[in-house]
This record gives sequence, C-alpha cells and structure tokens, in this order.
Amino acid sequence: MYFPVKTRLIHIIYIALLSMIVASCSVDKYIPEGEHMLTGVAVTCDDEEVKKTYMLGDYVVQQTNSKWFGARVPLKIYMLSGTDTTKRSCRFWRKLGEAPVLYDSVKAQRTMDDIEKVLNNAGYMKAEVEEFKMIKGKKMKVLYNVHPKERYTMRKIQRIVEDKGLEHFIEVEDTANSLLKPGLPFEVTALNGERNRIAAYLRNNGYYKFTKEDIRFSADTAKYSTEVDVLMRVKRQQDNGRTEATEHKQYTIGKVRFLADITNPNEPTDSLHYKGYDFLHQDELHFRKRLLISHSLVKPGELYNDNYFRRTYTNYTRLGAISFSNINLTERPGTDTLDCNIVVNHAKPHSVGFDVEATNSAGDLGAALSTSYQNKNLFRGSESFMFKIRGAYEAITGLEGYEGNNYVEVGAETTLGFPVFLFPYVKREWATEHNASSEIALQYNLQNRPEFQRRVLTAAWRYRWTTRQQHEQHRFDLLEANYVYMPWISRTFKEQYLDSLGKTNAILKYNYENLLIAKMGYTYSYNSLGVREQTYGKNAYTIRFNIETAGNLLQLACHVLNGEKNNDGQYTFCNIAFAQYVRGDFDFSKSFRIDKNNSVAVHGALGIAYPYGNSNQLPFEKRYFAGGANSVRGWSVRSLGPGAYKGKDKGINFLNQSGDIKLDLNLEYRAQLFWKFSGAAFVDAGNIWTIREYKDQPGGAFHLNTFLNQIAVSYGIGLRMDANFFIVRFDAGMKAIDPAYTGRDHYPILHHDFDRDFAFHFAVGLPF
Repeated sequence: MYFPVKTRLIHIIYIALLSMIVASCSVDKYIPEGEHMLTGVAVTCDDEEVKKTYMLGDYVVQQTNSKWFGARVPLKIYMLSGTDTTKRSCRFWRKLGEAPVLYDSVKAQRTMDDIEKVLNNAGYMKAEVEEFKMIKGKKMKVLYNVHPKERYTMRKIQRIVEDKGLEHFIEVEDTANSLLKPGLPFEVTALNGERNRIAAYLRNNGYYKFTKEDIRFSADTAKYSTEVDVLMRVKRQQDNGRTEATEHKQYTIGKVRFLADITNPNEPTDSLHYKGYDFLHQDELHFRKRLLISHSLVKPGELYNDNYFRRTYTNYTRLGAISFSNINLTERPGTDTLDCNIVVNHAKPHSVGFDVEATNSAGDLGAALSTSYQNKNLFRGSESFMFKIRGAYEAITGLEGYEGNNYVEVGAETTLGFPVFLFPYVKREWATEHNASSEIALQYNLQNRPEFQRRVLTAAWRYRWTTRQQHEQHRFDLLEANYVYMPWISRTFKEQYLDSLGKTNAILKYNYENLLIAKMGYTYSYNSLGVREQTYGKNAYTIRFNIETAGNLLQLACHVLNGEKNNDGQYTFCNIAFAQYVRGDFDFSKSFRIDKNNSVAVHGALGIAYPYGNSNQLPFEKRYFAGGANSVRGWSVRSLGPGAYKGKDKGINFLNQSGDIKLDLNLEYRAQLFWKFSGAAFVDAGNIWTIREYKDQPGGAFHLNTFLNQIAVSYGIGLRMDANFFIVRFDAGMKAIDPAYTGRDHYPILHHDFDRDFAFHFAVGLPF
C-alpha cells in the first residue's frame, strides 16, 4: 500500500519516539555496579536574593544529561546501542548519543568549594554549603543547600601611603571617589576595584610604572563581630627585589616616531620631521602623515596617559588601510622621559571579488553574476572605495500577451568611505574618539521585463559614529535620493493591472510611475554588552530606533516658489512627483539566560509610516510587510495582512499585502543540542495595517476596536547551525490564529490544514 510522503514521515517519527521510550526502560544496564546516574541537580539558598545575585547555579561543576526541549534525547539515542560494543551499530549509536552522567564526588566537592569561595569574596565569610543525596536504585539526585549567614561590613578604612608624592592625593583628594566606605559590604571585588581605580588614575596622569600590585590590603576582624577594619597600604616603587625602593615618578612623552612598513631594520630608511613627529619608512610612505597623527592620542611633551595608548592602538586597528600596528615605549636612562615608537604596516589596498548565483523563482530558472573591486586606501588616508557590477537573467514562462519572455537586470554601485566626520565645525579629534566615518554612495539599477522597464538611481551621503563606551551606534543619513523612472510599460500589463475597466489599483499604479524620494533619517542602536558582542544565550538586551522623513524641503521650496503641479495635484521637481512621508521604527529584544545550554528571548517591534502633503500613500520600498523568516513565521514572506485582508491574485498580491503600520511580537526558547547545532521553539504574533481605507485592501485599515482580533499568531520549531562567522537557520512554522478567515478557519491551531497553514523558512542569522 502506498502512503503519501507526509504520512510516511509521521510514521518514522512515531517509530523513533517509541524506540526511545522502550530503550529508556533499560537505562540501569548502562550504569556500572556501585555507581549512580545523576538525574537531578539543584541549588537552594536561605536567601534567594543572594542566589539570584551571584548566580550560584552556574558554579555547579557536574550537570545531568543534556536535554532537548525538556527531554533527554541524546541519552535515549545512546541507549539504542545495546551493550555489545563489538557491534558497529552499538558504537555508532553511542558516538551519536550521550552516555549516562555518573555522580562524581570530586566534582561535587569542587562545586561546594567554588560556591563558598564566591560567597566569601562577596563578604559572607562564614558561608557553608551542604550536600544532600537522594538515591533511588541506581539513580541519584543532588541538592546543594547554601547558608550564606551574616554578611561582613567595613567599619574603618585606613590609608598608609609610603610614597610621599602620592600621600596628599590618596589620603585627602581622592577619598570622596573611593569605592571603600564604612558600612559597605566587605567584598573582594570592591577591594580589587579600588586597586584598579587608583592605579588607572595614576597611570593616566603620568605614573607609567605604577601598578595595582603597588597597593596592598589587610583586614582585621574582631572575634564576635562582623565588622572589618581595612588597611590600604600604597608601596613605593621597587623595580625588583634587589633595588632600593624609590618614589614613583611622573613620566613625560619625549619623541614620537612613526615607523611605517619597516620590514628590515638593517636596510636604509627615509626619515622626515612633520609637526613635531618623526616619520621613518622604507620605500614609499603609504599613508598621509595627517592620518597617522590624527588617530594618535600620544603627543610629545604631554604626560604619559595609559588610556591614550589603548585608544590609539584601537584607532589604528579600525583603519582598513593598516594591517598591523604596535606601540613601544623606551625610557631615557636617568630621566623621567619616555620615547614612543608607533609601528604601522599597510594592508594590501586592492581586492577583487566574484559571485555566481542560480535562481529558481516559481519554476523560472535564472542566473546572476557579480564582480566587485575594493581599494582600502584610495587617497592614502584609509579611504575605502568599492565598485560593484551585477548582472542577472531569468527565463520567464507562462506570460501570455507579452512580447519577449525574459528578465534582464543590470546594476552598478559604488561607495566611498572616509574615516573622518566630513561636517563643518566638527573637530577631527572628536571624529577619531568616536570612530566616526562618512560615506558617499551611488547606485544604478536597470530592469527589463516583458511587462515593463524600470530604472532606479540612488545617491546618498551618510555618517556613522559610536560612543566611547562602545554600547551605542549612531547613523545619520544627511541625504538619500532615489529616482525611479519607468521608460516603458507593456500595454497588456497596463490594461490588465493598472487601468482594468476603470478599476484602477491605486497602490499598483503609484509604484509604476516616475517618482522621486529625497529623504533624511537617523538611526540609534544600543547593545547592553557592546556593539560588537553577540547577545545569544546571555542576559542582555538591544534597542534600535529609526526615524526618517522625505519630501519636506522640496514641498517647502515648491510652495514658496509656487511650483508646478501634475494632474493628480502633486507638486513636481523637474517634472517628477516626489514622495512625502514620515516613518518611525522601534525594535527591542532581550534574552534571559537559564543556564549555559538554555535561554529565552523576547522581541517586540513597532513601525508606523504616514504619507502626507504630496503623497496619499507610501512608496512600495517604504511600506511594511509581514510574514517570513524574521516576522510571523507561520506565513511565508510578504503573505500576511494587512489586517483581515485576504488576497486572491497571487500575481500582484505582494503589492496589496503591504501596509503603513507593523507590529511584531516574538517569544523564543533556545536550547543547545550538540556540536554546533541548537534548537528553538517559538511563538510569533503580529500583523500589518494601513492608516487609510483603500478599496484594493478591504479589511486592511487599522481600527482600535478591531486590531486585536486581527493579530495573527503562529508557533513552531527551528534548527540552527553555528558556522562560526554566521548562523544558518531553518524554521518550521504553523498558523495558530489567522485573521484572514472567520469561523473555524480563524483558529488553525484547532482545525489545521497542513498544506495551507505550514511554512518553512531558510535564513542566515538569528531572527532577532
């Protein structure tokens, strides 16, 4: 008897699950005599706030067998092997699965010692940890019961400074900034923080040889008291145990020399002096002298500043024109002067790339080829220049009434980036400190289809910068102009879709007319861990906010100069109507770490765009879409909404299924599976809506009394593979609530149709 593929797949899953259940009944035979399988580990604490604050559960050395969504699937796979290790199938299943975790008393003792150490360092000097074992047959559960007891506090802080030059600063001037105050908890982290704070301040003020090891602490406790007297002693400088201790000296920077591309010190070098700096190089100097000076905070004649050296090194590593950088200091004998050598080597400026891709769009085969050229040091100032050309061809079938049956696309783009902030009154030092950059971009795209021909020309001027703490990123689009030109539209396409029997599709028609979009915008991003840190599986959150507006300056100019209007009452610029709108987006995501293998992530996004003035609706590129791998995953891309709208014509439906408002809500449980693979279970909700009523989108407008019933909901599971540089993601989603239907079809979770309600997604990167 023949079974459909879907039915056979379900049968295979059922058989596999049944096999694992049967195998689980015989787990005892995999546990040696006298040993116990660890089936549960828990940490309890007399003070739950202490447990939460110091994450005591993370110090458990030995965990139970790993779980996939609450089930010990790897262990079940292992138990399919049997006990005959001479069989190849046995070795295969054991290698694929995970052996039972056997209780280890040594690891249990390490767990108790580590927890006690953490609490001792936090001021709980008499903390105790008890271990309780609950044994049933060959299985064991372990409970670690933590008793923090009373916390020790600081009663008196005394400072003894052996170095008379630092005495007044540490004992008088700096006491207000001290991290050590009477009454505060006696914490090792506070003591270390105070050492690091004082050492950093002194090293940033010329004390080149001062280290945190020059600060020592001792504590005195009374027998029946939890108050501690702290003594901080600042030692004099002693280079080694054989030399006599001396006063710490403030060092000044002497000569600053740039050594550029000196590969062989025995070969002659060219040297020159410029604005107080020396430049030594072999062959030609690949950098402008101003570039090296402006990105260095180390200046002759100034006090040594440790922070300036770190930031200077960071500045050079961010420049694409530099492949290697290093900073060396040399002390002049018998003086308090440091000479600085800054070593920089240039990177290969030229690179060429090629990319070939094949496409299959609804059965229509095609191919694309692109090539790019990049220069990382165009004007010897680390300017980045990129030029890319792309060509694509697709054989289109099934079109009747059109001349030709192919799609041709040719595109070219170029960008020029500067490692400076090209804006009046902005100092070069500010740009260097904030890693600011400027970018000019130009792009042209040509599309020839049987239905129409389209040309798009884009020009942009952008700025980017970060904050000193490296948590915030800013982007300001000073100007981005998009000119859309339609030189030809097929009569068949025009009659069938644009002017069919007077039933003009306003959205479709608007996006097949010549249009100018001149916008400016600002984007703010925040990452609690740092802009370059990955938040996956960690306690972290990110925020992104964007606002952009278009057409206002053109509208004002046309109004003041009494500009011309077209037949639709729109102002035109060079006989082209321009778009006018405002758009704002807010995106928030947060992840909660459960343990090292499990986490939960939540995400919310809201976007609103409003056309006004010279526009009755948004350009297609600025409208919102719902569904797909990064939205509500029970729907395929751009197939959800707006509101309760239900499209019929799949040929042009992607235009009607767009809106002015978007809401996305996501909840995802993430679990590490094995090797580089992790899994996810998710619930998504959201939709899009239009601000105005459009006859081509019935049920798509946003209304306060109906929008809650129009929120779509889906659920599903996913698989991710971490390929180090990127994450490959597979998500399978099912519709739970479908706003396009009423009655029983409104709740597919209760009355599902697999062919209608299932969507599969392949993507690169996490959804949020």
